Amino acid sequence: MNETIELMMRHRSVRKFKPDPVSEEQLAAIVAAGQMASSSSNVQAYSVIAVTDQEQKAKLAELAGGQAYVNECPVFLVWCADLYRLKDAAARHLPEKESYADSTENFMVATIDAALASQNAALAAESLGFGIVYIGGIRTRIEEVATLLQLPDGVYPVYGMCIGVADQETGIRPRLPVKAVLHHNHYQPAQTLEGVQEYDVTTTEYLKERTHGERATPWSELMAKRLTEPARMQVRAFLERRGFLKR
Repeated sequence: MNETIELMMRHRSVRKFKPDPVSEEQLAAIVAAGQMASSSSNVQAYSVIAVTDQEQKAKLAELAGGQAYVNECPVFLVWCADLYRLKDAAARHLPEKESYADSTENFMVATIDAALASQNAALAAESLGFGIVYIGGIRTRIEEVATLLQLPDGVYPVYGMCIGVADQETGIRPRLPVKAVLHHNHYQPAQTLEGVQEYDVTTTEYLKERTHGERATPWSELMAKRLTEPARMQVRAFLERRGFLKR
């Protein structure tokens, strides 16, 4: 263990924030740290929109399903997969050639780039004493979010991120045991399912304590429910309209 790993192991989602601002210098440092994440072929196929306008945050909170902390945090970052710059580069330098910006591979590259950069930024924010929480809810009404943020074709909002000084004490949610996710030389199905069984016991106890006995649902049962209910089925059509996933 070292200081960096200890910081990572203390991560928790924060959903209540003090009004203390995030300065422009701090925000710039957080995003610059995000930019130092690895990027496939250095394409850097992502952008981030910092929303501080109160009216706009309130609208995003509504579009994200009424998540009040989007409105309450001092700055809300929307991380976007962004092929706009790359499509422009192809049109300017090789206008005679067909562009494959709409391929599944480029969709994956842009989405992964955004994820890597945002996690770097999250760690940077936490190192400065801020708390964060990711907001996947902005994909629920993704078309309206894209319109509000004036996103051009080739850009889509992957998720949001609240940043601010935490105004709550929260426990650290336990993760799957390492043996459930770490395999050596080949995938080991029995090992990962054994890890899930152990994790079900852990999460049952965690939920029971966190909810004062009101809930005690094991993780695998929660995941079963999640995978058997349709969610955000409109996203694919939106992505295709925006120039993603056409081949």
